[in-house]
Amino acid sequence: EADTEEGQEPEESEEEPEEVTSRRRRRRRRGESDLELEGGLDTDPPGTVTRVRGPRTPSETTSNRVQSVKGSTRLEAKKQRRRESRESGRRRHVITEAEFLARRESVDRQMVVRQKEDRIQIAVLEDGVLAEHFVSKTQQDSLIGNVYLGKVQNVLPSMEAAFVDIGRGRNAVLYAGEVNWDAAGLDGAPRRIENALKSGDSVLVQVTKDPVGHKGARLTSQISLPGRYLVYVPGGSMTGISRKLPDVERNRLKRILKDRLPADAGVIVRTAAEGASEEELTHDINRLRAQWDAIRNQATSTKVLAPELLYAEPDLTIKVVRDVFNEDFSKLIVSGEDAWDTIEAYVTYVAPDLLGRLERYQGESDVFAEWRIDEQIHKALDRKVFLPSGGSLVIDRTEAMTVIDVNTGKFTGSGGNLEETVTKNNLEAAEEIVRQLRLRDVGGIIVIDFIDMVLESNRDLVLRRLVECLGRDRTKHQVAEVTSLGLVQMTRKRMGTGLLEVFSETCEVCGGRGVITHEEPVEKGRSQGSTSEHQP
Repeated sequence: EADTEEGQEPEESEEEPEEVTSRRRRRRRRGESDLELEGGLDTDPPGTVTRVRGPRTPSETTSNRVQSVKGSTRLEAKKQRRRESRESGRRRHVITEAEFLARRESVDRQMVVRQKEDRIQIAVLEDGVLAEHFVSKTQQDSLIGNVYLGKVQNVLPSMEAAFVDIGRGRNAVLYAGEVNWDAAGLDGAPRRIENALKSGDSVLVQVTKDPVGHKGARLTSQISLPGRYLVYVPGGSMTGISRKLPDVERNRLKRILKDRLPADAGVIVRTAAEGASEEELTHDINRLRAQWDAIRNQATSTKVLAPELLYAEPDLTIKVVRDVFNEDFSKLIVSGEDAWDTIEAYVTYVAPDLLGRLERYQGESDVFAEWRIDEQIHKALDRKVFLPSGGSLVIDRTEAMTVIDVNTGKFTGSGGNLEETVTKNNLEAAEEIVRQLRLRDVGGIIVIDFIDMVLESNRDLVLRRLVECLGRDRTKHQVAEVTSLGLVQMTRKRMGTGLLEVFSETCEVCGGRGVITHEEPVEKGRSQGSTSEHQP
């Protein structure tokens, strides 16, 4: 009995395994408050010890204490997201080549570029309808993609974050989940940000998100350099290929890249690489590798002192043509001398096969007016969006999320019943919601309140339509299942500044709230001079 209590195996363990298991389990369950009583029932033999387990404390059943994860919270969250991504990846629908070509041919995509003085606007049209919009003058100050040699100002272990000076006024923030641990040189120490960075250290970082409001820019020390056909990841070991490509094309690209990747780098192959030749892919890899070598040499040079900009993303016009303009577009129409020279030179250099799709606008009227783009932009700035059949969307933005409400409006259906009418309206709304998200460049958490549907098959149909339409969206997004209240939750990564931010400014009277508060209760219906003039 004594040996067993100390956790050692008794000699007769092979003969009596059940008894030993029982005794060991009993020992584990006993706590400090357990009692040992001599004697027991009348039928028990002499010397029997009866053990009475003490009452359980509330902490043993339902803990009221704040729980913590083992190690880094941000790293654990990153692991969970990767697990969920892998699981969803296994369930993904494999795109056949026929479906891929049908998707391309079903939509006529065109890009229209207009230059007015020093401002360049770029519109992406799908079947003549505005889907995306970019403005160079307001977005040219975007820091996303820039690489800096930053200087660590302070490290907050409890927030698992470091604040880094990149020479842009407000300090940027580097979270533990974005630290390049391989380059940190921890020598077996735990992966904690206070072990990797100290105040005054110089660190090579890249901006992943522009500063918004009182929040500084977001950083990562896992550098990636985008090219025409692929993204170069120094220090990476994996090769990823866009899921929007069919399996036949994915296998071809894997074979090409197998022997052409450097041992100390990885790549992410973009959708634009579809049909790219071996020579074009090799040229892209060599150009990006030379670019990385130049950045690394600057970072290690004794002449460069933090904070210092080591690499800046190109002008927005080049950036959009590089990332968006591909084989899917039937033509690219350019209005403006400088814009034409810039785009023609770039396409000739990186994608000469697309040169025949460039078209210089020769009309006398404004190119945006001819394609009715200004009119569509004006409608996209409204809070309410009308659907073709009579329904409507109401889009409201809060501090934490964007909420979209779907209404039937004037759409009453034709025959059938309420369930059929509501589902048809929701299907139409799903398509328009995706277009509005892309056009307005809505980012963050998005909650969609579709009209309640009784049948689960109809709810799945609407969710499937939403996901299918999001297939045209190039930005990273994730759609959660329908909640118990009938809401669809999703997240979307913002690409640029956002349509509303480009064409608006915060009202000085209401501070962006859209209402004016008074010291006294306001009588409804009474004309207010300040209210009638105020149109936020």
